[in-house]
Amino acid sequence: MNKFDRIYELLALFRSKRHPVSINLIMEQLECSSSTVKRLIGKLRHEMGAPINYDPAKNGYFLDSNNQWEHEIPGLWFTLAELQALLMIQELLSNLEPGLLKADLKKFRRKIEQVLEAHKIPAKDPGSRLLLLGFGKRPYNPQYFNLISTATLQRQQLRLHYHGRQNNTISKRTISPQRLIYYRDNWYLTCWCHLKNDFRTLALEKISKVQVLNKEAEEFAPPKLNYLQSTFGIFSGPPTNTAVLRFTPERARWVADEQWHPDQQGKHLDDGSYELLVPYSDSRELLLDILKYGPDVTVLGPETLRIETRNRLMAALNNYQ
Repeated sequence: MNKFDRIYELLALFRSKRHPVSINLIMEQLECSSSTVKRLIGKLRHEMGAPINYDPAKNGYFLDSNNQWEHEIPGLWFTLAELQALLMIQELLSNLEPGLLKADLKKFRRKIEQVLEAHKIPAKDPGSRLLLLGFGKRPYNPQYFNLISTATLQRQQLRLHYHGRQNNTISKRTISPQRLIYYRDNWYLTCWCHLKNDFRTLALEKISKVQVLNKEAEEFAPPKLNYLQSTFGIFSGPPTNTAVLRFTPERARWVADEQWHPDQQGKHLDDGSYELLVPYSDSRELLLDILKYGPDVTVLGPETLRIETRNRLMAALNNYQ
């Protein structure tokens, strides 16, 4: 641990304790000698004005809580590891949505780089060490994204047009946005639809003509907002069925490590195959995941899902007759 991190950790240690901290405890927490501890305390006292006092009765140091010391230590509110992690997070965001936050984070990024460079830590071009590969990503209007995200955070209603794929129609809606969801390389908006008087999940790329209204959004308790997690995939509603899937021993080595649903159950069978139980309500998305495994998966139940899977496979086979 270098001096930069030790000063940060020492302040954090003082602030986390109600009683004076012994020098032995400081040495243990900061992994340093007593002379190093005294130098750090001296630096905090004399160079940064920290009100660190010594209690001879309790043989420990403490930060005087009655002193209104609010000195900002440039670069010290984060350790070097935390600063590097922030750069990594920004790089991930840039790969996730190129340009979306670039202007807002440019100055912040430069400050982090300056602190890291001052400590001879390479900060530039973390993108050369990260590679995110998306698949099936659908482009959306960044201007609409900004309006939607602002309204979601500031709890304002939205008026918009939505192109429903299933019916291929455009509807005008007033909604109370609840959550933005990034799922399988695409953005979705969970909202309360005042037109349908129910929850809806809208694909961002199908939203247009967005207008932020000067009206407060409808609020719902967290259990209501967690309804998406109660069923398979992005489709809403409580689960009404449980798919029973059996994967071949070869495919089991991969599927056993995958999470299809928070409440899934799985077990290895004696022949090396793997049985997976997945709650669901709408079978459409589940079918797509089943079909991609081809002959490596068998749907054991329910019977309606077996029939749907068989019909889709037969329809695909007819394309090659």
